[in-house]
Amino acid sequence: MGSSRAVALKSRAATRTLGRKLGSALRPGDFIALTGELGSGKTLLVKAMAEGAGAEPASSPTFAIVNLYRGPVPLQHLDLYRVSGPSELFALGFDDLLKEPAATLCEWAERAAGTLPADRLEIAIEHAGPRAPACHRACRRTASGRLGLD
Repeated sequence: MGSSRAVALKSRAATRTLGRKLGSALRPGDFIALTGELGSGKTLLVKAMAEGAGAEPASSPTFAIVNLYRGPVPLQHLDLYRVSGPSELFALGFDDLLKEPAATLCEWAERAAGTLPADRLEIAIEHAGPRAPACHRACRRTASGRLGLD
């Protein structure tokens, strides 16, 4: 099993710093599951991860559901906000996306409960105020601990 660690991010800049650090460690096959309320900072973190990975600039794929970003490590950015459940997810080709040689950043990952890869990094973002999201990272079976940020 994985471990859990809370990280207090006192500003958007701190969130971006964490995202860039995570992004620089991404490898094909990594899966980052992001959860948190609307406006908590999930997309901000994804944009910083894309920057840290050296990928194209990220944007929110809420209406497209998935955006692909080229870079040294290809990134798949999923936004499952509008997905109603696992059956719709698989109709959209979720299982095929998991087979791609890319790192996957998945917002609203709780909408895919039970279908997420066992080997993933879970990041739960809790809004601690108007300017400071609190980021609680729950690391579950991350590949050799690379993404645990020990």
